[in-house]
Amino acid sequence: MPTRRGVLGGLVSVVVAAISGLLSGGRRTRAALLLRPPGARPESEFLSKCVRCMRCADACPNACIQFHGLEDGLDQALTPFIHARTRACIACGECAKACPSGALEPFDTTPEGLLAGVKMGTARLNESLCFSYSGRTCGACYRACPLPGVAMKIGLFEKPLMQSEDQCIGCGLCEQACLHLPQAIRVIPVQETAA
Repeated sequence: MPTRRGVLGGLVSVVVAAISGLLSGGRRTRAALLLRPPGARPESEFLSKCVRCMRCADACPNACIQFHGLEDGLDQALTPFIHARTRACIACGECAKACPSGALEPFDTTPEGLLAGVKMGTARLNESLCFSYSGRTCGACYRACPLPGVAMKIGLFEKPLMQSEDQCIGCGLCEQACLHLPQAIRVIPVQETAA
């Protein structure tokens, strides 16, 4: 049975964690390049519409949706994100269908529907880290891409050739698949590219 002192100590630690998160300005979040789930509205609109119900994660068959904690600031607390390197989005659309508030807009999962309704970020390639640009063949990122030949093409020695930024939905499957450490391809969240 918890004592009064134990409960009080727990409450104090929660308050201290929340205050330190507010003062840090969410540095951990920016450093990790976290993505919003597919179909997310622009960031300020998303934050005002998201009711923190967590239904998006319950609906996700890939279990890739996580949630910000208090250490990321009160405006971000309990909002969903995807860390592509850990587990990327398969762009199935189930999270958007489950969203009751309209923070995530449903989209068609055809290639045309993905291009029209999903913009999580943009893949950026660092050729100096890429195995295929170092005389070895790889192609893991290309094989993982849900829009091969559209968002990314492949050249000699399976060199990934990035297409225009508006052709990439930013799902992070290429980043997750990259065999190089640190990864040669990273997805920059749409809110970071806009900043």
